Amino acid sequence: MFATGAARAAEAAAREPHVALILPLGSPSFGRHADAVRQGFVAAARVAGKDAPPIRVYPVNEDTLNVLTIYEQAVESGAQLVVGPLTRNGVAALAASNLVTVPTLALNSLEPRSPHPARMYLFGLGIEFEARQVARIAFEDGRRNAFVVSDDTPLGKRMRQAFLEEFARLGGITVAEFSFGADQISLNKLRHAANLGVADMVFLALDFARARTVRPYLGNTLALYATSQVNAGSAGALAAHDLNLVRFVDMPWLLQSDHPAVMVYPRPQFGDTIDFDRLYALGIDAFRIGVELLRQNRHSVLDGVTGRIRLTSEQQFVRELTVAQFVDGRTVLLGETR
Repeated sequence: MFATGAARAAEAAAREPHVALILPLGSPSFGRHADAVRQGFVAAARVAGKDAPPIRVYPVNEDTLNVLTIYEQAVESGAQLVVGPLTRNGVAALAASNLVTVPTLALNSLEPRSPHPARMYLFGLGIEFEARQVARIAFEDGRRNAFVVSDDTPLGKRMRQAFLEEFARLGGITVAEFSFGADQISLNKLRHAANLGVADMVFLALDFARARTVRPYLGNTLALYATSQVNAGSAGALAAHDLNLVRFVDMPWLLQSDHPAVMVYPRPQFGDTIDFDRLYALGIDAFRIGVELLRQNRHSVLDGVTGRIRLTSEQQFVRELTVAQFVDGRTVLLGETR
């Protein structure tokens, strides 16, 4: 039976070239996070105006089979580029499949040395890259002997391991490690170690609240370093006094309102939850990277709102972040991306 003209037109429309944005918008756990990414992606497309390719949003849930099914549907519907998935499990499932036949910008990372398809690129807010940058900054600052304070959360473990590996690779020595504890015995142990004179720096593989707890026990003679996890934005403005002299890295979106790339995009109001601001910025830069992939421009450095972005030989887009320091409750820039 021959298809009618209307049916053929509908089928052609369904298969028109577009960019597919695959996000877990239907997930109870990740839905709000995914929507922040979507908002940033759409905002970047609006700023691009007529230069923006057509975009279709494909909601998925947390089930990896659902992710793979929707990915197939997107490609069959004419997707020339896929942006997503967002979750680690989704990215791992897609990388292990044989489905990646178009350029795909996955918004998370894979386990180290995991193989992934030739057309899959990785971009995300991986804390490991921040911890490695902090190790390089500390080494460039002349630090050679480190104390590391970490907790047993998955994020804390990843920060700790990445810093230890990078600092050792550069030639630095980790003198001692301390597990976070809010009890007086643990805090006094930190105070005693800080006064021994055997280290010249401390890496705080902690979030804002825990770093704030231990900071007063570290004195003012050791250089203190941390990742963006210690930056709570406006929610931590008053408590930032407790983090005095801690150096950290974070994205231009949160530190440099006058940055040329930052100024052109609308700023949503997510309240005090700074993680949504970071994901919104991720969406902006994911769109911008996606456009470059469509143009087959894989070698330029992008001055993004999440950092200065470049592509490695492992098809990983990595970010170099802005360096800042808490000084008397204020955030002071120590230089642009390094």
